[in-house]
Amino acid sequence: MSPSPRGRRLAAACAGLVAVAATAASTAPSALADRPGPAPPLQWSACSDEGVAQCATATVPKDWSKPRRGTLDLAVVRIPATDPDRRIGSLFVNFGGPGGDAASTVEAVGARLFRGVNDRFDIIGMDPRGVGGSRPAIDCRSNQETEGVYAQPFETPDTLDIRAMIQRDTSYIRRCLTLNSAILPYVSTANVARDIDHLRAAVGDDRLTYLGFSYGTFLGATYQSMFPDHVRALVLDGALDPDQYVNDPLSSLDEQTAGFERAIGRFLQACAARQDACLGFGGEDPWSALDELIERAAVTPIPTADGRAVDGEDIDAAVTQAVYSKDLWPDLAYALARAQQDNDGTVLRALVDIFYGRLEDGTYDPLTDRYFTISALEQRYPHDVGTFLREGKRSYQDYDHAFWNHGYGELAWGLYPVKPNSAFYGPFRNPANAPTTLVVGTTYDPATPYKEAKRLVSQLGNARLLTMRGDGHTAYGGNSACIDAAVDAYLEELALPAEGMSCRQEVPFEQPPPEPAATPQGDVAPQSLAQRSGLAQRLERIERLAPHVKPLPLP
Repeated sequence: MSPSPRGRRLAAACAGLVAVAATAASTAPSALADRPGPAPPLQWSACSDEGVAQCATATVPKDWSKPRRGTLDLAVVRIPATDPDRRIGSLFVNFGGPGGDAASTVEAVGARLFRGVNDRFDIIGMDPRGVGGSRPAIDCRSNQETEGVYAQPFETPDTLDIRAMIQRDTSYIRRCLTLNSAILPYVSTANVARDIDHLRAAVGDDRLTYLGFSYGTFLGATYQSMFPDHVRALVLDGALDPDQYVNDPLSSLDEQTAGFERAIGRFLQACAARQDACLGFGGEDPWSALDELIERAAVTPIPTADGRAVDGEDIDAAVTQAVYSKDLWPDLAYALARAQQDNDGTVLRALVDIFYGRLEDGTYDPLTDRYFTISALEQRYPHDVGTFLREGKRSYQDYDHAFWNHGYGELAWGLYPVKPNSAFYGPFRNPANAPTTLVVGTTYDPATPYKEAKRLVSQLGNARLLTMRGDGHTAYGGNSACIDAAVDAYLEELALPAEGMSCRQEVPFEQPPPEPAATPQGDVAPQSLAQRSGLAQRLERIERLAPHVKPLPLP
């Protein structure tokens, strides 16, 4: 049976990419040394003149099975325990991705975020290979709004140009391969797990204590399964289904897309109930008001202060980004009300910039490049274009605002030609004689839906589920004192929460207080929403939140 024209186009695209990637992917996996040799102690020094953070560089083999093939340098940051006489050891943390850093985040917020356990633990953040301050670091140097995997325009069945979609994806992939060929085959999660085990020994810990968020739960489950005898305590917060993530990624992204759509509905439901918090946006029917705003902006983009007008697809991106964290609900409400009432998209544009990782100088954070190249390396995607076309059409039919996250947008993963130097595909198990893993799930988590946390518990076997009833992605770190206390007790005392324990989220949906206004003199004109609520104050607030709201995409 001869291939269809559609199949021939995909085959030709793949052939070109394979040629570019031939050097990078030429190393076939072989038997791996899962037990690294003795690790030399890290050499710590102050990261800066201010603060208590200490920095170090860890050198690890690029290929753990063949150390002579070269090395990689990993950036590591430590916040020393504040009560060294009662010190237990080190707490390794990973904030997600794949592609998210850990070192600079620990340096910036580690002492505050982990203050409940920093007395007895050194807090350690390691930038995984290919990420952050580790070297070499992946960077495709792309304009994420026009060239990346979530570039606009978002494909729909009504506007789809298959040839143009394949061309855009192949051009982006070719750019990534050309700029990063030396590192791409070696950035699998299994290799990062080996790096962590090496660092565990380097800091003098016999067993690992670990707290992973989002994709960090996949890393944690991988480590647990590869090194079950090296675990002291693992917390997996915002947990994904590891088997589905790596072996059936189309289903994983479909489930995530449904989670984002549900989260948008939760926000709009809260907006209808709390019109004061939503600044009057939408009245009794915010859902209809959102759709009307998107339709209007698709025809006539909404102007902004810097001239980068906001269209309907920008609003879809901004809304999906903002429901990632309940902390951003007030800012999303403000942005929508301002766009509706004052025809000003400035705050929506700030949320879109978080979505795409746009920096002040107009370039883009390479997080999405890293997310794509690391996940595409090991996730088992199909390679026929027809599958992505069917899933893209179905996603557009099923999901009004987050449809772009599944189907058409995943074709680049199907085209990616680099093969992993090593990867772990399961089974993901925690032996009965190992410490029980603590899995934390949030009932309305948009990025890693709650059902996935339940499935992770089932897969691991020896695991306990702790539930936060609330919204947003991940639970630990200020959402609920009940959650924080339970996690801290487990990390320090190995005390598991009771079976079936759940905690309520304590993040209110309310507008922050405005800056004090000067007393008006004489007659004054009616104030716009910007004047009433303080545009500058709002943009500064979003800028403060942005580094701590993990940009899409993540599981």
